[in-house]
Amino acid sequence: MNVRRLIPTTAVAGTVALGLTALSACSTSDAADGGNGDQLKVTASFYPMQFLAERIGGEHVAVTSLTKPGVEPHDLELTPRQIGSISESDYVLYLKGIQPAVDDAIKQSGVKNTVDAATLTTLENHGAEVSGHDHGHEGEEEHGDEHGHEEEAHEEHSEGDGHNHGEEGGADPHIWLDPVKYAEVAKGVGKSLEKADPDHAADYKKNTEALVGELAKLNTAYETGLKNTATKTFITTHSAFGYLAERYGLTQQGIAGIDPEAEPTPARIQELHTIAEKEKATTVFFETLASDRTAKTLAKDTGLKTGVLDPLEGITEKSQGADYIEVMESNLTALQKALGAK
Repeated sequence: MNVRRLIPTTAVAGTVALGLTALSACSTSDAADGGNGDQLKVTASFYPMQFLAERIGGEHVAVTSLTKPGVEPHDLELTPRQIGSISESDYVLYLKGIQPAVDDAIKQSGVKNTVDAATLTTLENHGAEVSGHDHGHEGEEEHGDEHGHEEEAHEEHSEGDGHNHGEEGGADPHIWLDPVKYAEVAKGVGKSLEKADPDHAADYKKNTEALVGELAKLNTAYETGLKNTATKTFITTHSAFGYLAERYGLTQQGIAGIDPEAEPTPARIQELHTIAEKEKATTVFFETLASDRTAKTLAKDTGLKTGVLDPLEGITEKSQGADYIEVMESNLTALQKALGAK
């Protein structure tokens, strides 16, 4: 049970108001002169946003992440000091629907340059099962078309799936795990930084183009590396890989749902036994920031292996890489091994 979800929103709003009152002496107009010297003071909600801000902003930005390394971002609680730091920012980059406490604080911060990454690409609904085979293919009645049956998919998997992110009726916020969507977000972030700090627009543009190029290479590596595999199905504790599965023609089978703390039902566990056998799945993936207990139990019951597939919500010393690109490359290697890439 996620205790945070039981806290009334009025309590959160009260904390937000308290934090802003306590730091009201530092108005946003003071911050407009730049955070550290001439640098733009940027607040990022969690690692995928921090990575974009640092890579695109380069030397012109001072980036602070609200989510410390090793903290599960979905469970973030903000201190009054953090809430105050948001209101002092020149620019805030976040992803609505991942962190309710952050969404509330930003709404009340009064910062002019706030960018919601979810508005820079298209969000979709993904349940515990996401198949990439139905994307643009006809005649596969088993899954249907992902876009045409979003509502059905949501209803089918809504029980116990933890579909309580954001206000999009179950929209999956994990867009950064698809390099193509992440590149779309990067372009939007680049444009917004150019507008927020026109003096350094040329550098932001150059940095954006370089990052988009790296993401295009990553996309090609995934396309090539996952084209010929013995199976297309992988099982994961946290259903964060819906966009990735859809992009590369894979099927994600989530033990629970999009919420990493949602407990699977006995019926879902039984269903996964059958799926693993039928689809020749070899591996149950768990993530670096959450418990591997459920994955290990299921793997033991089904005779499957366990492995790490990192949803990249934060970088720690346990991460299989130093940054987004490196960890995504490690994820590709893990998927190739689990799926029997040829």
